[in-house]
Amino acid sequence: MPGLPSTMRRGPWRYLGDRDILQAAVVTLVALAASLGTLYIAHFIRVWRIARLSPTRLAAPRTLLVFGRRLVHGEPEADFISRLGRARANAFDGMADRVLVLGGVSDGGRRSEAEAGLQWLDEAGWPPGVPLLLEQHSIDSLENLHHARDMLRGEGVLPPVALVTSRYHLARCAYLARRLAFHATPVAAEPALALTTRYLARLILEAGYLMWIDTGFRWARLTGNQRVVSRLS
Repeated sequence: MPGLPSTMRRGPWRYLGDRDILQAAVVTLVALAASLGTLYIAHFIRVWRIARLSPTRLAAPRTLLVFGRRLVHGEPEADFISRLGRARANAFDGMADRVLVLGGVSDGGRRSEAEAGLQWLDEAGWPPGVPLLLEQHSIDSLENLHHARDMLRGEGVLPPVALVTSRYHLARCAYLARRLAFHATPVAAEPALALTTRYLARLILEAGYLMWIDTGFRWARLTGNQRVVSRLS
């Protein structure tokens, strides 16, 4: 939303003026109450399992989609660096046909997440012969995937992709990628699932996001709301 501070122009805050999204939130709360919380528990288990079980290395080469994260003073923060490092490791192992670094301007600065990620990879060292592409027009995971799909569709059939992101973020990205017809493999940035207070909070939040998205989508299909259905297709 134009009137929101730059730090709030991503995540759920940017949808405060969107009646379809707010309706989905109300339906989700009703479904949550009607299920006595089991709806949320099911989504949390899903987020937890994908976070715990996802590999760090691909078994076959793929197009890598590296999800950005809000910059701090114009530079990648720790989670984003972990994602970039994981993509770099797979590229050096011969598991990357090409790499798309995703993310637009999100911190009120002048350069995009993707541009900052490219600079980090250049400085860290990048294997010759592996193309690096930038997607710089998105500010959330759904937009990341929509724009990446547009870029890759220029070649005809969508290639198999790997979703390279933090473990807490993988379930949501995998869900959205499947809705957008990607054949996607999750690749975890961190070596293992961390059992810290911060990480548990991220998992709890991601389960809420996923429940909201999935419930809203199912409600939209049930009621024939093509505006919402088209966002996830």
